Amino acid sequence: MAIAPTPETILDAALRCAADCHWEQVRLADVATALDVSLVEIHRHFADKESLVDALWDRADRSMLSHAHTLSRASPVPDQIEALVFAWLAALAPHRRTVREMLLVRLEPGHLHIQLPTLLRISKTVQWLREAAGLRAAFAWRALEESALTALFVTTVVAWLRDGGDASARNILRNGLRAAHEIRSHIGPKQNR
Repeated sequence: MAIAPTPETILDAALRCAADCHWEQVRLADVATALDVSLVEIHRHFADKESLVDALWDRADRSMLSHAHTLSRASPVPDQIEALVFAWLAALAPHRRTVREMLLVRLEPGHLHIQLPTLLRISKTVQWLREAAGLRAAFAWRALEESALTALFVTTVVAWLRDGGDASARNILRNGLRAAHEIRSHIGPKQNR
């Protein structure tokens, strides 16, 4: 048996397995075999295969948050959000096909036990996006800001998931951010970013 794997090495092995087949066909036993470990070692870090998807999104979140440190707070908020979203997508880019397959599996009809946590997972990423961009709206404005940002984030990701969708995704995000910033500058709270 090999050295006990870390969550990162397990995730990397699962992504390598998925490079050869559809994500739906990847089995945790395949991942264990690829790492020359028992399923107990996989279970120690991941309760199920869906937890691997969450781990990949956590990796993208960390990439986005690391990128936040390089941004100038003097930059316009829409520019910061664009840079952060594309840092998140860049972390997923090597596995774009697999990410698309992961999402399709999660959206299969009748899988509410997977779909509802996916919505919560998207919300978590948007919360980190707001933190990284320094957005400070509260109460009703926060809820409105989160809803708009979530819709724009999901739309951008869907466009990005299409082959060659980078330019389309960037245009969708820029146009949406521009419109949201314009609306907010006219009717939003002045004291918040």
